[in-house]
Amino acid sequence: MTLPDIAAFERAGLEAWPGIAVEWDGAWVRRAANGYTKRANSLQCFDPADGHDASARLEAGQAWFAARNLPPVIRTTPLQSPALTAALDAADWRVIDRSHLYAMPLGEAEPDPQGRALAPLDPAFLAAQQALQKYGAGTMDNLQALLTVLAVPAAGIVIYRDGVPVASGLMAIADGIVITGNVITDKARRRQGLAGAMMRTGLAWARANGANIAALNVQADNDAAKALYAGLGYRHQYDYLYRIPKEA
Repeated sequence: MTLPDIAAFERAGLEAWPGIAVEWDGAWVRRAANGYTKRANSLQCFDPADGHDASARLEAGQAWFAARNLPPVIRTTPLQSPALTAALDAADWRVIDRSHLYAMPLGEAEPDPQGRALAPLDPAFLAAQQALQKYGAGTMDNLQALLTVLAVPAAGIVIYRDGVPVASGLMAIADGIVITGNVITDKARRRQGLAGAMMRTGLAWARANGANIAALNVQADNDAAKALYAGLGYRHQYDYLYRIPKEA
């Protein structure tokens, strides 16, 4: 099976991990979600040819984030306009969090016997995320607000052992692509195959619900996660990174 192009993956990512406030400026999109994750709180360009007035539009983007009490963040993918890159370079914006997108055709997967696929706002999924991520009340409010605007088929995956959540993640399907996020495993139970069990459970749910491609984002320095995903069949597709002002 031929995998989609970069634009298809990136647009699926917009739906699978939505912003709460969204504003398009040509092929540039600004998204805000109360600061919960850089991906949902950043500016991104979807067309290399859309670079007119890049410096002025970058300043407008900074003002847009400032009005929402958020730091300005640029998500830089291979689709970014060279003019925007040049504007960022001229202003000496720093590079952080170099990352990869991994993807694969979605085949059969065996769900874990103690795994559950729950609605994203199901209290059991939220409780698992809070316990495993060590989230405080404010962060949980922001996660719930983001999940409330999620408009595509999605499931919160939880793996249990002895009735206790030990691994969790979110699966969301956009345009036939299941995007995985918020992957977390109990630190005291790592190297027990729980993350893989969670992934297989979620991928089985996704296949049953119409997905035929699987994709996810992983930081370039997370060797353990990259090994896990490669073992499941995911392959590197392209790189991206984030940029923030020098003084941030």
